[in-house]
Amino acid sequence: MEKNNKKLINAWSSYDWSNSVYNLIVTTAIFPTYYEQVTKEAFGGEIVSFFGLTISSGVLFTYAISLSFLIIVLTSPILSGIADYIGGKKRFMQFFTYLGSISCMGLYFFEGANIEYGIMCSILASVGYAGSLVFYNGFLPEIATPDQMDSVSAKGFTFGYIGSVILLVINLALILAPDTFGFSDTGSATKFGFLLVGLWWMGFAQISFYYLKDRPTGNKISSKVLGLGLTELGKVFTEIKARPTMKKFLLSFFFYSMGVLTVMLLAPLFGSKEVGIDSIEMIVVVLILQILAIFGAYFFSWLSSKKGSRFAISCILIMWIGVCITCYFLTIKIGFYIVAGIVGFGMGGVQSISRSTYARLIPKATKDTASYFSFFDITEKLAIVIGSFSFGFINQVTGSMRNSMLFMTVFFAIGFIILQLTDLEADMKKVTEAGAVDDALDKALDAQSV
Repeated sequence: MEKNNKKLINAWSSYDWSNSVYNLIVTTAIFPTYYEQVTKEAFGGEIVSFFGLTISSGVLFTYAISLSFLIIVLTSPILSGIADYIGGKKRFMQFFTYLGSISCMGLYFFEGANIEYGIMCSILASVGYAGSLVFYNGFLPEIATPDQMDSVSAKGFTFGYIGSVILLVINLALILAPDTFGFSDTGSATKFGFLLVGLWWMGFAQISFYYLKDRPTGNKISSKVLGLGLTELGKVFTEIKARPTMKKFLLSFFFYSMGVLTVMLLAPLFGSKEVGIDSIEMIVVVLILQILAIFGAYFFSWLSSKKGSRFAISCILIMWIGVCITCYFLTIKIGFYIVAGIVGFGMGGVQSISRSTYARLIPKATKDTASYFSFFDITEKLAIVIGSFSFGFINQVTGSMRNSMLFMTVFFAIGFIILQLTDLEADMKKVTEAGAVDDALDKALDAQSV
C-alpha cells in the first residue's frame, strides 16, 4: 500500500466513522438507560436473576463490561502476534467487526426478561469493538509516514466524532417522535437504534476493508507464533523498568485510568439509576459531553505547552476527584448536566495529554514503537477491568453506586501522588535532545555517503 495516499487514508479513517457509533450511542448514550428500564420492568426492581444468580442489575452490567475488556487484555497480544506473523491484520479486523456489529444488532431482541441473552450480546459487542481497534490501529504505520501519523490519526478521530454524532441525532429524532416514523412507542424506536448502529458499523466498514490490504507472509500458524505478542510485550516491560520516569508515569496512568475510564463508561448508568435521567435526556448529555471533550483536548494541550504535562494532568485529576465527590451528593438533574460537562472537558484533556506524554517519553531511536503502544493499550484496558470490577463490587457490597463513585477518588489520588514523583519535562527534554543528536548523526552519515 502506498503511504500518505489520500484515498487510502480516507478509507482507513472511515472505519472510525463506522465503529465510533457503537461506543457513543450504544455504550454511552442509549443502552445503559434502556437496560436499566427494561430490567426493572421485567423483574419488578433492580434485583435480577442471571443464570439462577440473584444480583443487582447495575452490578451485573459493570461486571459484564469488566469481563469484555478482560477478554481483550488476555487475547489481543496473542492475536496481534499471529496477525503480524501471517500478515493478516485485515482478517482479524473483519472478524471482530462482524462479531461486534452482529451482536449489537442482536440487542434488538433484548427485552429485559431475557437478561442472559442481553448481557451476552453486550459483552460480545464490546469485545468486537475493542478487538477491531487493535488491528485498525496496526494499519496506521502502513498507510502513513512518521511525520504524517499525528494528522492522519487526528483525521480518523474527526471522522469518528462526526459520524457518531450524525447517527446519534437520527436516533434522538426516532425516540422523540416514534409515531412519525411508524413505531408504536419509544421502546421500539430505541431498539431499532441498535439495528441502525450495527448496520452502520458493518456497512461503512466495507470501505476500509476494500482499500486496506493484508500482506501475507506465507508463514503457517504454529505453537511458536502464539507467544510472539507476549514476548514483545515482555521486552517492552523490561525496557520500561529501566526508565524510571516512564515507569512512574505508566503506573500513575494505570491508577488514574481506573477512575477515568470507569466513570466515563458507567456515568450513564449512574445518571439513570441515581438521578433519574431518562434516555432522551441522556442523549442530550452525551452530545454536550462530546462537544466539550474537543474543547478540553485543545485547552489542556495549550496548558501543557505553557505549564508542562505534569501540571496539566494534575489539574485534570483534581477536577475528576471533585466530580466523584460531587456525584456522591448529587440528587438533581441539572447537577448531573453540569457534572457531565466537566467530565467531558476533563475526558478530552486527560486522554489527549496522556497519549502525547507517553509518546514523548519513548526513546527516539526506538524502531518498533508499535510494541510500546501495545503495552500502553494493555495498561489502559487492564485499568478498565479493575476499575469497573471495583465499581460493581462496591455497589454490590454497599448497595449504592454513590459509594462506588466516591471510591473512584482513591484511584485518582494514587495516580496524582505518583505523578508528582516524576520529572516528566526534564525526561522528555532529554529524549528530544537525544533524538536531535541522532538526527544530526544520520544527516552527517548521509552527507558522507553522497
